[in-house]
Amino acid sequence: MNKTWKALKQASLSGEARARISARVQKALEERTLKALRQELELTQNQVSEAASMTQSELSRVEGREDHLTSTLRRYVEALGGKLEVTAVFGKRRVKLTDA
Repeated sequence: MNKTWKALKQASLSGEARARISARVQKALEERTLKALRQELELTQNQVSEAASMTQSELSRVEGREDHLTSTLRRYVEALGGKLEVTAVFGKRRVKLTDA
């Protein structure tokens, strides 16, 4: 008797386990490195560096850094066609930070 993957998955995992896995998958889908985001948008470093008024080597260094200036992140995200928003999280409370 052949079972589908869906049937096997549901039979072997509790509802709670499936919910935990689903939450982890969703979080992974929402989090991206700058490089992964650029690649997902199918843009080259040269395309983004031109739009951000940076050299390709500067953009490469930005993608490799762990610590960024907000202004640099803003240029990068805007070059991808997006808008940067910064949010502080305090437990369940989220506060959008502004520059004014």
